[in-house]
Amino acid sequence: MITERYELAIGRIREIPEEETVADRFRPYFRQVSHFILMLDDLKKEIESGRYRKQSLDVLKEWNRKLYEDILPEKYEAGYADPAYAVRMMGEEYGQILSFLYTEIRGAIAYTFEQREEYLAIVYELFIEVYNCFEGRELPEIRELKEIVYWYASDYCDVFAADRICEQIDPSYSFAVDIIREADLTDLRYLYWFGEYISENEWKTAEHLNSLDESVIQKMADVYTEGYRMGFINTGKDLSKKSVVNIRYVLGFERVVKKAIENFAKMGLQPVIYRAAVSVLTKRQQHKVGYYGGIANKQYEYDHRNDQGLFLGKRFVERKLEVISHVYEMNKELAGEFAGPAVMEVFGEQPFSPVQKNEAIHLNEKQEEISLVYDSRSGQITNEYIRGDERSFTIIAYPIPEIGPDYPEIFNEIIRINTLDAKVYEQVQQTMIDALDQGEYVRILGKGDNRTNLTVQLHKLRDPEKETIFENCVADVNIPVGEVFTSPVLEGTNGVLHVSRVYLNELQYRDLEITFSNGMIADYRCGNFERESDGKKYISDNILHNHATLPMGEFAIGTNTTAYVAARKYQMEEKMPILIAEKTGPHFAVGDTCYSWSEDIPVYNPNGKEIVARDNSVSIRRKEDVSKAYYHCHTDITIPYDELGSITVVKKNGEQTDIIRDGRFVLPGTEILNEPLNK
Repeated sequence: MITERYELAIGRIREIPEEETVADRFRPYFRQVSHFILMLDDLKKEIESGRYRKQSLDVLKEWNRKLYEDILPEKYEAGYADPAYAVRMMGEEYGQILSFLYTEIRGAIAYTFEQREEYLAIVYELFIEVYNCFEGRELPEIRELKEIVYWYASDYCDVFAADRICEQIDPSYSFAVDIIREADLTDLRYLYWFGEYISENEWKTAEHLNSLDESVIQKMADVYTEGYRMGFINTGKDLSKKSVVNIRYVLGFERVVKKAIENFAKMGLQPVIYRAAVSVLTKRQQHKVGYYGGIANKQYEYDHRNDQGLFLGKRFVERKLEVISHVYEMNKELAGEFAGPAVMEVFGEQPFSPVQKNEAIHLNEKQEEISLVYDSRSGQITNEYIRGDERSFTIIAYPIPEIGPDYPEIFNEIIRINTLDAKVYEQVQQTMIDALDQGEYVRILGKGDNRTNLTVQLHKLRDPEKETIFENCVADVNIPVGEVFTSPVLEGTNGVLHVSRVYLNELQYRDLEITFSNGMIADYRCGNFERESDGKKYISDNILHNHATLPMGEFAIGTNTTAYVAARKYQMEEKMPILIAEKTGPHFAVGDTCYSWSEDIPVYNPNGKEIVARDNSVSIRRKEDVSKAYYHCHTDITIPYDELGSITVVKKNGEQTDIIRDGRFVLPGTEILNEPLNK
């Protein structure tokens, strides 16, 4: 049945390039998209016959070029994937819809490699249905086109969204795992078997890893998997109840991932490694969750981040939530055995500041509200079946070749940073915590051009002999080592947070300023755009995630001066991932606390004291209405040491103790942290 549907669709699409039944301005679009689909059909035959994986490296590279060339920066602005070009050539509403359609069809690259014939039939039938609307008359009704898109999303939600959940928890979905386990990883042709875009970063990363001794690869895998294991131990969670771990990474690191799979197997965990979503029905804006290759064009991803605006409404959200709930219920045993993600991030790309395009699809105010409702309710459903108080995670990061000519040296330095002696940091950080625990609040001041002037209110300790406010974070879930953090008391937390430049979730912010009032964001701005309103919208979309406000969910002091010095040495400060950057100065997270969904689990520092600052006045609402307790986001913003004037603990009696002054640690017992800074 599926094969018949596919063949009928392909047969019809073969006829389209020769037809002249649509208006002149739309004919080039339908011909181009038809040719793209027919190219995928040729690729499908190569893959199914087994010929594709036997091809020479040059042939595989040529396939990769043909699949992605039209969205690469040098061609993107003259192609229909760019909504600005599509609107210019076909009119505003038609251009938006048809640009979306082509983007959705581009997801068929992944479906072709994974041999998901049903998915191919579905998206090709969508293309034909839209094409039919343009035949025989010049302008179809926009309403009719949007109805087609809506029913595509609604009808096939129980295919795309349902399978997406299963991919995340069921090891039998093993496309990527099979490649990693079975391929000869010294023969880099395997990179082209995934179907992702392969840039020089992925190729040279794999090449570099193949040059490393087996012991180095094992060390990289060990610190990654041991951090994951320790995350369960340090939070009192039982890993033995779990059987599945999700590995998320960027292509090129397969040698390390293969060793990690072996390590996890010794813990009783099977891997799930799923692709970052490619359909509007499963994507989360431009964010990549899963494995992926090179990002062919970040502007393309950004332009299509809100394509769901074509159909997003209460009716669709109810439909999708119903599907999610049903699929989890049908797979509740598997979901209950899911341990959480182990994430391997990369850094070193050129900072990206997007162009804001009016021609791109945007969510209206009502849709933004609906989207927030969906995030809240889907998060509650997920937590019902994959309990936050039973799961954990770990994150580690490595550089990619784009970081510069010193890449091999930087790579080795990051391995060293990721494996620093946690015991040394544990002792120094405990000294810092002992001082912080005596405070009523902490005052943070910038220096020079940095306008930071913040007061962070601290929790009160009922029993200082047994309780503490700050967590002593050594390298477990957040690798590398080097921070102490707390959940601030929102009431009394006031002031301005300012950074000259920061890179958050692959987006660059310049002259970012956020004002807090009683712990909640009251105002914000940045210098990315000429118009201040564009900057506010940029922050609202990508830091506040369209919430009216967010709480300060975390205040932390990073202690990894070794990482800070390495960033300065290689002039890669703005390219450092937040995972490492947050350890190189004080940082402030907007959104949920670090303990979201698991606040009621007692957590202890290595000295045996319980960390009691796990809640704030927002998260505590879960006891009455969980939908009002969480924002489903957490974004860390770091002030680098050289922009930092002081961090001062202020006691109830007014006595003050400096932790940092003029970018140096001055609290007695923490001076060892200055050694890398003084070299």
